[in-house]
Amino acid sequence: MTSIRTRILLSYLAVLGVSMGIVLLFVWLTAPAAYARHLQNLQAVEETGTAHNPSEAGQGQGYGAQRGQAQYVGFRDGLYEVLGLSTLAATLAALALSILFSRRIISPLQNMMQASERIAAGHYEKRVKVGGRDELAQLADSFNRMAQTLDQTETMRRRLIGDVSHELRTPLTTIKGFAEGLMDGVLPASQETYAEIYKEADRLTRLVEDLQEVSRVEAQAYRLEIAPVELNALAETVAKRLRLALEEKNITFSVKLPASLPPLLGDEDRLIQILTNLAANACQHTPSGGNITLAARPENGSVHVSIQDTGEGIAPEHLPHIFDRFYRVDKSRSRQSGGSGIGLTIARHLVEAHGGRIWAESPGLGYGSTFHFTIPAA
Repeated sequence: MTSIRTRILLSYLAVLGVSMGIVLLFVWLTAPAAYARHLQNLQAVEETGTAHNPSEAGQGQGYGAQRGQAQYVGFRDGLYEVLGLSTLAATLAALALSILFSRRIISPLQNMMQASERIAAGHYEKRVKVGGRDELAQLADSFNRMAQTLDQTETMRRRLIGDVSHELRTPLTTIKGFAEGLMDGVLPASQETYAEIYKEADRLTRLVEDLQEVSRVEAQAYRLEIAPVELNALAETVAKRLRLALEEKNITFSVKLPASLPPLLGDEDRLIQILTNLAANACQHTPSGGNITLAARPENGSVHVSIQDTGEGIAPEHLPHIFDRFYRVDKSRSRQSGGSGIGLTIARHLVEAHGGRIWAESPGLGYGSTFHFTIPAA
């Protein structure tokens, strides 16, 4: 890889070498002719002077001195002429090479400047061409990755607006319909009617709480109370929290932990939140009669935890984005079937805040999925 510093140095050397070469070439080509021309002019002057003063005596010594002076002047004039022409040619060549080399260096920067102006105007699809492997190419590659990230963020923002608008509209429309029915006397003022209104209001509350939670987690506006925590106790708490959802879908929740498993080193409430989000996601995408298994094993000073389900599975193209904000494999807008795509994002940030990592695996659609994460061992 040739660095831009080396390219600039080589361009300077190339301009210098070409300039010197042109000077030497012009001297070699024009010096004999220029000197001969000035010598002929000198001879013509001498012949004219001799013809006009053939009988002058006592001036031989003076004439010889004048002849030497005239030869020096002729040589000097010839040299100046050659150097002037060669310097002019070398300057023109150096100027042309400098413009060529500067364009090759400045052109990518100008392209990035134009692309940055387009991105600043909101056109995040703009990219710059990457050529070579020097610093400018690396800068262009970083610029393209930045533009891609901004494009993805803008896409997620638009998706968020659409998802939140839809999920707010559905319960609000339902609540408004029940209220109009009660005011018009179409619906009875019964316990069932009020229960439906409360259910929709509860959906709104959960959505707002999810949005607030993901904002706090991404901004790291929380404090971790680090202490040794037994994973078995965490699993029991998660099972209790999801008991109604598991029973409603007749899903079996199994815990398989080795007896020698060391405690986790983390915040108990946040670890419960991680496990609850992952298990709830598995429950949401596992059909009736399925199984969810929580397992763990020691691994290089950490505890490797996995939650495996027999649910819908995840297509390979979705796996890299499964933990992105508001990303949902299910493109439907139903919160019951697709979720808001916030729980997994929260889980990722909490795992990373503990110094661990999280990822998902799936053989494909219809073959279930497994979510893995690591937490330092106590």
